[in-house]
Amino acid sequence: MLTWLQANLVNIVIIAIILLVCYFVIRGMIRDRKAGKSSCGGNCSGCSGCGGSCGTV
Repeated sequence: MLTWLQANLVNIVIIAIILLVCYFVIRGMIRDRKAGKSSCGGNCSGCSGCGGSCGTV
């Protein structure tokens, strides 16, 4: 088992870093949403991507 860990240590560290970055990005998105921050301007009538489903209608 120790030999396998030594052989794959670089991969394990890289995967751990990627998982940490994903965690912090998702946590930031959740915090922004709870704080009411959004990339949506709230003008659903003029938005081509919203389709009137952004909650401000």
